[in-house]
Amino acid sequence: MSERQARVSRETLETQIEISLNLDGRGDARFETGVPFLEHMLDQVARHGMLDLDVKAKGDVHIDDHHTVEDIGITLGQAFFQALGDKKGIHRYGHAYVPLDEALSRVVIDFSGRPGLEYHVPYPRAQIGRFDVDLLAEFFRGFVNHAQVTLHIDNLRGDNAHHIAETVFKAFGRALRMALTPDPRMSGITPSTKGQL
Repeated sequence: MSERQARVSRETLETQIEISLNLDGRGDARFETGVPFLEHMLDQVARHGMLDLDVKAKGDVHIDDHHTVEDIGITLGQAFFQALGDKKGIHRYGHAYVPLDEALSRVVIDFSGRPGLEYHVPYPRAQIGRFDVDLLAEFFRGFVNHAQVTLHIDNLRGDNAHHIAETVFKAFGRALRMALTPDPRMSGITPSTKGQL
């Protein structure tokens, strides 16, 4: 059984989130969030990142999806931080380019211990179904701040908003997979000249 697992709960007056994460999974995912489009995107992360991910959320979606989406990002970041521990033996850096028809996105991640987000994803419309695309940046900001990673997300081209979002999340999953894969030559070694991340 993998040791790189975490179970994190976060409760505020606006949301109650529970996340279970296994970094060495098979891409299995279960969601109960009340935000179907985010669930579709997180399924891409689990499948392409080879992570097992279980997300349960209750939030004030009667107002809008903002608090729920942001708090899922925060809690997921906390789960990654917990599951990784001292980060010894990982590749640390990951990147991926993913196309979907006319859309192409690039994601680069560094498990640096320093939160930083560069998010450059222009959408041709403000909503995908009833989902506000502005919330995707809030999701990633929450994740970055609590996973303590540097994350660059760039959409290089695309006309279809759904395709653009899907390439971003698939590339995010693939970049995570690359960065988190154990490097046998780095076994027991922290991938930093500082000696810690």
